Amino acid sequence: MAKRANSSRERILSVAEAMILERGFVGTTIEDIINEAAITKGGFFYHFTGKAELARALVDRYIELDNEIFASFNERADSLSEDPLQRALIFLNLFTEMVGGMTQVHPGCLVAAFTYEAQQFDEEIRNRMQEGLLEWREMMAARLRDIHQVHSPRVAVNIEALADMFSSSIEGGIVLARVYGTNQALIDQVQAYRTHLRLLFGDVR
Repeated sequence: MAKRANSSRERILSVAEAMILERGFVGTTIEDIINEAAITKGGFFYHFTGKAELARALVDRYIELDNEIFASFNERADSLSEDPLQRALIFLNLFTEMVGGMTQVHPGCLVAAFTYEAQQFDEEIRNRMQEGLLEWREMMAARLRDIHQVHSPRVAVNIEALADMFSSSIEGGIVLARVYGTNQALIDQVQAYRTHLRLLFGDVR
């Protein structure tokens, strides 16, 4: 994953994200974050006016980082094949390789976690979470449209729904990984999605 500057603001965001994924947004107080991040209260409020602004920054940061990761995988996949289906399959393999390299169980998805406490956030934050998911949908949908132009599917497909399946495979896989205590559950879900694409569009022997 992309490295970020070791600033006090970044430390606050990193600590807050980890605590929120573990305890929830409501269950994490500013005082908890201040203590865990080893900063002063003044240091926190220098960067954020309160929890609402912190939440907005966390969502933006999470979506930005995921987009950076996906962009790097897309670039790598595109450099390895000219066939759109193979590019998508390589992209999914790169994702599972990243997960396989994690030393701890995936901590969870901040956007998904925030949806469970959506009533705690204003419309701006809720809209940004939706925008993030739509960005991920369009990223995969663009690949699927390219595949569809070259490979005829075995059955009629809804491209947007098939693109959303990518996100649901990841989010569901994260839940299973945390329940089962192993990232293999997440890897298996993404690989199942990969197999689905191969069966749908590929010449499977």
